[in-house]
Amino acid sequence: MTQPDLSSATLDLLTRIAGALERLAPPAVPTPDFEAADAFVWHTDPIRFEPVARVNRVEMDLLQGIDRVRGQLVENTERFARGLPANNALLWGARGMGKSSLVKAAHAAINHSLSTDGPRLKLVEIHREDIETLPVLMGLVRGSAHRFIVFCDDLSFDSDDTSYKSLKAVLEGGIEGRPENVIFYATSNRRHLLPRDMMENERSTAINPGEAVEEKVSLSDRFGLWLGFHKCSQDEYLSMVEGYVAHFGVPVDAETLRREALEWSTTRGARSGRTAWQYVQDVAGRLGVSLSEPPAVPR
Repeated sequence: MTQPDLSSATLDLLTRIAGALERLAPPAVPTPDFEAADAFVWHTDPIRFEPVARVNRVEMDLLQGIDRVRGQLVENTERFARGLPANNALLWGARGMGKSSLVKAAHAAINHSLSTDGPRLKLVEIHREDIETLPVLMGLVRGSAHRFIVFCDDLSFDSDDTSYKSLKAVLEGGIEGRPENVIFYATSNRRHLLPRDMMENERSTAINPGEAVEEKVSLSDRFGLWLGFHKCSQDEYLSMVEGYVAHFGVPVDAETLRREALEWSTTRGARSGRTAWQYVQDVAGRLGVSLSEPPAVPR
């Protein structure tokens, strides 16, 4: 084999190897444009921040029966937006009482108070199944002039799910730690995010039951702010209904409103912000009233 032939074969081999490596390499992640919106949804296939032009949210004044937790979350969010120390927050408790609605309303309220010329507070929603990609997300927002609320709605883990360990490391552990411009908010029906039978199973099978349960409970300890949402009273439920009706101008008299709203909650076996909104949708439809800009269904 002559020297020119050897060089040609080697060059061809190297070209094929380079092409194979290029195909195996992950695609380049585009630089996020955080000026495109104030809210984004995190997607992983492919990795990107999807801008949300109009967030489906409830007006802060329409969130009834949660005055104490509302004040705590707004204060925590405001401190974070202004560059002061603030805590990760876990909003847990009864269904339909406005947990996720409060996060989105607080984000809007704080942004409204900030100067339009300076950095904005960004809301990034991450889906439960994408929790393991949190390190990638935080790597992309680290160093940005903006501050970010990373928000996971209805966060919980099943008995065979180990991704909660990744969340623990991202929130407070690891070498890099959580970026200073990121805070994590989550909503859940579970105070400790893990099912009770999972914790009981660990307690019964472990050599040291206390240490096993401590490992599970320590996830919720990463949230410095715990905000509990409890089932509302009848008066609070009626206040929610009246607030929606007044906001949208639904023409129904007080006596009918009270009677129908109570009957509606009784047939569903629950009183909550979600139940109140569902009743308002029903009565508005019967009366032919268009709810042109409906608030989000409380969670």
